[in-house]
This record gives sequence, C-alpha cells and structure tokens, in this order.
Amino acid sequence: MKARLYNKYMSEVVPALKQKRQYSNPHQIPRLTKIVVNMGVSASLEKTAVEDAAKDLGQITGRKPVISKSRHNIANFKLRDGQPIGCRVTLRRDAMYEFFDRLVATALPRIRDFRGLSPRKFDGRGNYTFGIGDQTIFPEIELDKIKRTQGMDITIVTSARSNDEALDLLKFMGFPLAEK
Repeated sequence: MKARLYNKYMSEVVPALKQKRQYSNPHQIPRLTKIVVNMGVSASLEKTAVEDAAKDLGQITGRKPVISKSRHNIANFKLRDGQPIGCRVTLRRDAMYEFFDRLVATALPRIRDFRGLSPRKFDGRGNYTFGIGDQTIFPEIELDKIKRTQGMDITIVTSARSNDEALDLLKFMGFPLAEK
C-alpha cells in the first residue's frame, strides 16, 4: 500500500502543477527525490553522544543511521581522523513520503511559536534545507529517556530545476512555508 502523501501527490499535486506550469511532458513535473536527515554531534562531548544521537535518529526515521566520521585531524577543534562526529539517514520512496507526512502533520506544529518555515532556504537548484533545534518535537522520542537536546538538519531534495518550481511543489504538498 502506498503512502497517503504519495496518493495525494499523484491525484492532486501533479494535475495542479501541470495546469499551473503548463508542462507538456509528465516527466517534467517536479517530484520529491529523497529526504536526508543529518545530526552533527560535537567531538568534544563524551563518547556515547554519537550513539545516543543515532538511537534518536533511528527512532525518528525508522531507519538505521550511518555514523559519519571525520576525514582530517583539526587540532583547534580537538578532532582526530576517523572520530565519529555525526549520523545521517537518507529516505527514499515510501519511507520518504511517510516521514514527510509525519514531519508536516505532527512534528513541525509542535515547535513553539511556529509560524511557518522561511521560503528563502532554497539552494538555487530546487532543494530545501532547514534546521530543527530540538529532537523532542517528534512524538517518537520519549522525553524521559533523552540525555541531551540534539538538533538536526533536514534536506528535501526535489527534481525541480529552479527554486520557484520546488516552492510550488512544496506548497501543493502542504509544506508549512511562511509568507514573504
């Protein structure tokens, strides 16, 4: 069974985008390609910080995160080559649509004083990246079991060629963007 948001994309968003942008080929219509969720952890924290972040990220996304390791020695940051410094998960297809749906419907409205995300965070190629300062906005995280608050970066990668096309796609998908 396909995700609820995928069915909405196929039945409502594709015809709306086709009508608004006058696409002649159905492959020109932008779509979500993947969502990357990244948690960076300070190297100066204790050794269990990366494992705790990976456990939280696994609960949030439903997938096992990949531990990112440093590539260089940087003395000013007390960083050694091969030291774990974060974790990330790449979501595609049904898992991506499920995560996007949970993010929009339950997690983002739980942010205090939330008035929408800035529409100026596009990278010029149709991808949208934003940061969340606290992992506790997700209902999967139990507040009693977290040791430290941890932020994360979420990148929504689309097949759109420009920021305007991606903005239309995200608005039709129900993404909460603030007005300019």
